[in-house]
Amino acid sequence: MKLTLISSSLEVGSIERVVSIIANYWATRGWEITILTLDDGLSQPFYDLDRQIDLLPLGIKGLDTSGFAAIRPNLHRIAVLRKAIVASRPDVVISFVNMTNILTLLACWGLKIRTISIEDIYPTFSGLNKVAKFLQKLTYRWANLIGVQTHSALSFFPVSEGYNTYVLPHPVEIPSSETIESRIHTDDRYLLAVGKLTHQKGFDLLIKAFSQICDRHPDWNLTILGEGEMRADLENLCTELNLNDVVHLPGNVKNIDAYFHKADIFASASRFEGFPLALGEAMACGVPVISTDCHSGPREMIHDGIDGILVVSENVDALAAGLDLLMSDPVKRQYLSHHAPKILKRFGVTRAMSTWTNAVKQVMER
Repeated sequence: MKLTLISSSLEVGSIERVVSIIANYWATRGWEITILTLDDGLSQPFYDLDRQIDLLPLGIKGLDTSGFAAIRPNLHRIAVLRKAIVASRPDVVISFVNMTNILTLLACWGLKIRTISIEDIYPTFSGLNKVAKFLQKLTYRWANLIGVQTHSALSFFPVSEGYNTYVLPHPVEIPSSETIESRIHTDDRYLLAVGKLTHQKGFDLLIKAFSQICDRHPDWNLTILGEGEMRADLENLCTELNLNDVVHLPGNVKNIDAYFHKADIFASASRFEGFPLALGEAMACGVPVISTDCHSGPREMIHDGIDGILVVSENVDALAAGLDLLMSDPVKRQYLSHHAPKILKRFGVTRAMSTWTNAVKQVMER
């Protein structure tokens, strides 16, 4: 099987990690994998790739839907991508994230190449402008399959309107150095969060919630891993709330397994999601988790009160109360820690990649 995967880049991020996981999985099983990225390739991939994988940066950036002036550059991007796809001679092309999906489907038009388009976010929060939404509605009907992360997203691309939609959850992979075991209460008090520093991830809500209860838990710290456009805002918020000594923003890290190993609680405060991969990885590593019950993902990952805790989305008081409960109750943390790794039975690499492989085979058979 020859597959060509198309992503905007392979820098740090959940979708980039997913691309690396599925590419490595198929490459180790003898499939020929090519990854095309839209960036210039000046930065090395953040995640390790199997040496058998061919990586080709195209330096064309993404599709631009800002106006008529973008038409000519877009035609160039489509032509460059089309040429690269043809040269890779794939059985199936898999693209990731809405704008890259649109660009890929335009590039594949008329080529008789099978395509799978992966949506990474709950479609209500796609952020697409009117032109992009029109192009999405048009081109997604050309895809042999549209992959969404959760069942709640299926209704956005119904079969009755000409879409062929399939649930393809992100494969949850634990760091190889990690051993899955129930964690016990220790003297360390360490609250962890991971993600791009954007409005979507709700780290401002998490910091505000932590500020409400940190005086009652003076031995606890909060560490937020990641980079993004809200760094300055979050740093200012920490200063405003006098949290600089207990809230840490170290940026992107390679050794995330070390942070999972140390964490006593993992918190996700997202306003919306697709399938929050870091949440799944924390659960796989046996970290007690608390998450907002946002659109979408957490509710299909967490059995509330059994392997994690769900709280009302965008409600600082509810998040603070949930954190206070977990930080005060080592027995509850140990109970959640014991059950959390069972997420691998549903979304572990072997289980998830069986679903992805079946989807590819179905597309080949049509």
